[in-house]
Amino acid sequence: MTKRTSGRAKPRITLTAADHEKLSTLAAAALHTMPDVARELAEELDRAHILPEGKRRADIVYMGCEVDFRDDTAGRVQTVTLVYPHEADISKGKISVLTPIGTALIGLPLGQSIGWTTRTGESKRLTVLQVSNAAAAEREPV
Repeated sequence: MTKRTSGRAKPRITLTAADHEKLSTLAAAALHTMPDVARELAEELDRAHILPEGKRRADIVYMGCEVDFRDDTAGRVQTVTLVYPHEADISKGKISVLTPIGTALIGLPLGQSIGWTTRTGESKRLTVLQVSNAAAAEREPV
């Protein structure tokens, strides 16, 4: 897999301590079955700012939240919920964090853009337009 940023610096991302721990375990477990995406997720986790246990920001893409984003390449706006692989169901708009776009979204703040590479090698860019953390907030105290 090629670098997602096409020469641009990656934006700062923020994760809750709980998401960071679970995603680190997931990335390690997926190294044998999905090495490219697992390595990309591990790189994102390595550069993430980790919030103290029990803290979160309302403007960040967390696991379980609903995200409106724009595909800056095509101009199309999409709404998805970022989930763990066993919860993924594209027909219901639930995308796995172990997909290139899921890995690109995790930890991004509202208004931030990131470049990413599709599974077919196409370079794209997306921008987070809205974040709804209602589902994520139910799982973890603020």
